Amino acid sequence: MAAVTRLARDATLIAWRNLLNLRRTPGSVVAALIQPVMFVLLLSYVFGGSLGGDAYRTYLMGGIFAQAVTFNAAFTALGLANDLDRGIVDRFRSLPMPPMAVILGRTLSDLTMSALTVAVTSLCGLFIGWRIAGTLPEAVLAYLLILLFAFAMSWVGATIGLTARSVEVAQSAGLIWLFPVTFLSSAFVPTATLPAALQPVADWNPVSATATALRTLFANPAPPTAPLRDTWPVTHALPYALLSTLAITAVFMGVAVRRFRAMGRG
Repeated sequence: MAAVTRLARDATLIAWRNLLNLRRTPGSVVAALIQPVMFVLLLSYVFGGSLGGDAYRTYLMGGIFAQAVTFNAAFTALGLANDLDRGIVDRFRSLPMPPMAVILGRTLSDLTMSALTVAVTSLCGLFIGWRIAGTLPEAVLAYLLILLFAFAMSWVGATIGLTARSVEVAQSAGLIWLFPVTFLSSAFVPTATLPAALQPVADWNPVSATATALRTLFANPAPPTAPLRDTWPVTHALPYALLSTLAITAVFMGVAVRRFRAMGRG
């Protein structure tokens, strides 16, 4: 219990330090907040008319939430790589704190940024006509699912940040995987509209499961012109989203911690 308390205390302190450090890089904060707004406005008004109009705009929001927090993984990768490059992580390592506290502090501070991103995205959704049609408990569960998925994605970003050899590599590697993962999913269109060979891949994509689960909890159905596929990850989106999110967190948390310890031995 004492070790857990110490880990929580040290991770919270590092998370607070990371949040205070954002004052020196306001541009990154603005970019993280503007990005989902741009996707909402561009997709809803540029493509929304041909994809279902108002019905598509409502359907779109579940995917935008999943896409926005997934893209924030690049924020984690770049922040951690930058701390490594400036030697800050080495200073933390010299202190009497658990190794995991450094990475956990980074993911917790970025989870706060993701929460702010979700809030801004929600306001933008209300602007284009999106509404939560489900019950209050379902809406609360939906937002908790978004934050849990954001936490999982931040561990993916942390692994990339610890693996990259420089800030430039982290910036490239932190972005390059995001586009196929988010676009090869049901974030923006139902998987039934994709080529047949890609449909199973998109169905089992955790981004698809999260987006579909959010639409179910928010009671935002797909447009009538875009029916959903009758596959297990689609019809059981919520349990699959939870299971895949927990699996991603467990796997990448373990990889990131091992990578961090290996760097110390090197």
